[in-house]
Amino acid sequence: MSMMNSFVFFGTPSVASETLAALLTAGFVPTLVVTSPDAPKGRGLVLTPSPTKVLAEERGIPVLTPEKLDAPAIDAIRAYGADYALVVAYGKIFPEELINAFRKGVLNVHYSLLPKYRGATPLESALLAGEQETGVTVQKMVKEMDAGDVIAQEATLIEDAETARELRPRLISMGANLLIKTLPGYLAEEITPTPQDAALATRAYKLKKEDGLLDLSGDPKENWHKYRAYADTIGTYFFADGKRVKITNAEPAKGGFRVLSVIPEGKREMRFEDFLKH
Repeated sequence: MSMMNSFVFFGTPSVASETLAALLTAGFVPTLVVTSPDAPKGRGLVLTPSPTKVLAEERGIPVLTPEKLDAPAIDAIRAYGADYALVVAYGKIFPEELINAFRKGVLNVHYSLLPKYRGATPLESALLAGEQETGVTVQKMVKEMDAGDVIAQEATLIEDAETARELRPRLISMGANLLIKTLPGYLAEEITPTPQDAALATRAYKLKKEDGLLDLSGDPKENWHKYRAYADTIGTYFFADGKRVKITNAEPAKGGFRVLSVIPEGKREMRFEDFLKH
């Protein structure tokens, strides 16, 4: 890799560190990693570095952890003189000044077929809507969220019984591979970016704990979509005798939704049929 194409990698959670690991394996080594500041984790609220910071430090890559992408932070990033930036789940909105700091632009990996599901929860939103296909998009960042020109895109079918637990790792690895495949052509200016059709754009909003509440007597299809969308994040639950019961496993049944196991409040995990007997 020549210094001609030096880059900064922005990312925070494991989806970002897994993508960075794939980039490093392919020989794309950033001159700088920018990630969120260490955050309190676990019961003891111990200040813990992000997965991306841990990986960067293991590999001896310089790390910055600005609280805000303000003028001093942008100056510090600019000092590395990188040509372009790659962004995967960094978690902060880029000011225009930072986007403009990179001669070859800022590329972002997004886990939907843009312009569908711009925003924080593209994978969950696709599952919630009962989509039969989704995918990954490499887009060129602009000020408006997820509205940049498409550099590359790849679709994949969603299996009927697939939940976020299975789909997320699949999309992360698809996104990393697509980025690695696309970068040489992009840097050589052999790719013509495709503008998104803003009229087709849909939004993917942040999740709230309450979104996981199910009405077991409600629409079974809707319940299955919620269960699979939230399986690896907020989870799903229902109330029985005023107590919260967490659903830990479920499957699509003929024309519906079958709960397999639950954790009633204050108890341990049990089969749903045993719970119904109590």
